Amino acid sequence: MSALPHRRGPAIHDLASRILRLPPSCGPVRLIGVDGHAGSGKSTFAGRLGRALGGAPVLRLDDIASHEELFDWTGRLLEQVIGPLGRGEAARYRPYDWRARRFGPPRELPPAPVVLVEGVGAGRRALRPHLALLLWMDLPREQAWERGRTRDGEEQREFWEGWVRAERRHFAGDPSRPYADLLVRQCREGYEVLQGPKGAAETGRSFTEGDGPSSVW
Repeated sequence: MSALPHRRGPAIHDLASRILRLPPSCGPVRLIGVDGHAGSGKSTFAGRLGRALGGAPVLRLDDIASHEELFDWTGRLLEQVIGPLGRGEAARYRPYDWRARRFGPPRELPPAPVVLVEGVGAGRRALRPHLALLLWMDLPREQAWERGRTRDGEEQREFWEGWVRAERRHFAGDPSRPYADLLVRQCREGYEVLQGPKGAAETGRSFTEGDGPSSVW
């Protein structure tokens, strides 16, 4: 069977339909992780998927991380977001201001039927038990980082040097891609959604980077 259509609309809307059929994973919430390397297109894709889901809220991990804690934010996320959502309560977190280098006023996140968690590390070990589905933006890291550097410009060059080292360390110790249910690849027009390594392992099918499209449902 072939993968989902390459065109953005059908692929995203088919994915949204599947997500809405999933059982809740965090209290009443279907928590969906969108992970991938920095610059891989997570924010854009999560925004489009959220709209396809009828306005599902998107929690951006850039709001949870900080300069001092690029990846050491698990406790804050569990306390401020995962815990309340798991109890069916609205979460309240203080988004980080990357220019002012401080956390801002509280922001509320409702226990909606679907909540998207987008950012590097969204599929980390401590979060996976709370996820209904883990998506991985499947762009090689060097390509993703180059896109990110181009997007952010020369003024962020020093930050990117530190970020790349931190991201390498993070994924070396806590990889996400091997546990992805689905891979998302950006095409010239839209997206392609493929079975991920986790799904391949569960079905007994081998999966390699060079595999062609496969059925995801």
